[in-house]
Amino acid sequence: MIEKKVILKNRLGLHARAASLLVNVARKFSSSIHLVKDSEEVNAKSILGILTLSASKGSELIIKAEGEDEVEAIREIEELIEKKFYEED
Repeated sequence: MIEKKVILKNRLGLHARAASLLVNVARKFSSSIHLVKDSEEVNAKSILGILTLSASKGSELIIKAEGEDEVEAIREIEELIEKKFYEED
């Protein structure tokens, strides 16, 4: 298992559109992928789970992945977050 801390930089945080994009990326991988905010951990392949995090701009998340493609999964999710879910500033 690997973990990566990230900070949400997009203006609206993990709102419905951003959560949908994240789920689409996570579902491409066979690895188990979870997001942790504070003490709450959710499945990154579940849009409802992600939305329950109520993660706003500036929130710190930990991405956890375990499986054969865990490195690629973390990398792609981190890239999506770094690119602010392709939103305008």
